[in-house]
Amino acid sequence: MNSETKIVLPIFQKTKEDILRNANECIEKGADILEIRIDGMENPTPELAREIIEEINFPIIATNRIKSEGGSFEGSEEERIAILKECAEVADYVDIELQCDEKYIKEIKDTGVTTIISYHDFEKTPDLDFLIDIVEKEAKLGDIPKIAVMPNNLEDTITVLAILSHFENVVAISMGELGSYTRVISSKFNAPFTFATANDLTAPGQIDIDTMRILLNSDLIETPELD
Repeated sequence: MNSETKIVLPIFQKTKEDILRNANECIEKGADILEIRIDGMENPTPELAREIIEEINFPIIATNRIKSEGGSFEGSEEERIAILKECAEVADYVDIELQCDEKYIKEIKDTGVTTIISYHDFEKTPDLDFLIDIVEKEAKLGDIPKIAVMPNNLEDTITVLAILSHFENVVAISMGELGSYTRVISSKFNAPFTFATANDLTAPGQIDIDTMRILLNSDLIETPELD
């Protein structure tokens, strides 16, 4: 049985030409959605970001990640949001961080784009109650809650599985090699999408798309037959 969880391939490149070339390669490799990491671009503007998304003409997540959550955007917060608002008119999804000012989240949501409200912790996995609170806040502000956290032990990865079990329509990722299996097993919880890689590794523990496609469409968990 084929998985309904869509595979997102991030693109983190500096120039329009490199972004378009990588986009074509990712589409050929079987991506379901592309994530355009605008914060990876040199001197991004609202007009340039919109132009790139329109030229790609494929399901797109527009992300302009702040430095405190692993991003590279160098401009002001107002400039960052202006780019995302322009992209919201042509992208399928916009990813915006929970820590962002709520007025900006509302402005983006009011465009009608599907919003991904995200939270990242590259150092640790907070406890379950904390993460439940985070996801509940995200769900109130946007359409798809997303958490990505770093495990320090196997138990931390189980915390992420508990989030997937507790909520519907949530993206929950345990990063790094230790948590890489959660990127695959999330399909068993009907996660809307998972992140893999073709050329650009944007988070630790991402799996290449060919391997991800095989794993998602394999019966990793067999249901025992009853006599």
